[in-house]
Amino acid sequence: MNTKPSTSGLSDNAVVITRVADRQWHALEDDLVVGRGHALHRPDGRLFVSIDAWHDTTFDRLAEAMLAELPSPLYTVVDEADIELTAGWQRAGFTVRRREWEYAVPTDPRVTGLEAVLPPSGVTIVPAGEADEKLLSAVDRAIRDEVEATVGWQSMPAEVVARPEGDTVVDPSKYAVAAAPDRYLGLIRVVTAIRPRIGLLAVRAGEHRRGIARALLAHALRTLHVSGFTEAWTEVHESNHAASALFEGIGARAMSSNLELVR
Repeated sequence: MNTKPSTSGLSDNAVVITRVADRQWHALEDDLVVGRGHALHRPDGRLFVSIDAWHDTTFDRLAEAMLAELPSPLYTVVDEADIELTAGWQRAGFTVRRREWEYAVPTDPRVTGLEAVLPPSGVTIVPAGEADEKLLSAVDRAIRDEVEATVGWQSMPAEVVARPEGDTVVDPSKYAVAAAPDRYLGLIRVVTAIRPRIGLLAVRAGEHRRGIARALLAHALRTLHVSGFTEAWTEVHESNHAASALFEGIGARAMSSNLELVR
């Protein structure tokens, strides 16, 4: 399924760009792989591209070949500190769509100051894995609709994907919730793989400023601390000043920033 090779024309030993599989490309120089590119559909349906190349000219040739075959729009995510990679995508016509700060979040209640934090009166925290799936889906859908009607779902962390109608919860076992007697008021999702990551922390619009988000965060971090984790990680959109203030207020440290680019 190889496409017709293209050459850089920049040296006697020309770089040849070849599609080696579906949405996968190699850059070859004297039969040596000097660059790779691939494209992948995220769960939200968007197509993300990435390139790993030794030289700028190889990057540009891979980008040219890939963009000629892939549909628009295309997305990519880069570490903002990687100036060369960011510049490469900008040469290919990509522009900055969003910026996220990545925070390292301590879990020790003595560090976070969340030792004595409890949910407000009439609200209980239901641990991860114990939530009612129908009520969980209902609060998740309500929060998503509220976000979409105001700042837009694109303001949420990039890894918090939009789901098809009726399938909004990624994995019910990962969510702890704040519960009132008749419904759920907020939720927090923590995924523990190599390191714990807080993928979503949100509260219904009518329940803001009651301390529910803080109580959910205190519960999640306390659970991680008991499990032996000293830190968790999370991403916050640069415009979400309330979330930044919440995490920085418990000692979270901004470690890096990521850019999502679009063409």
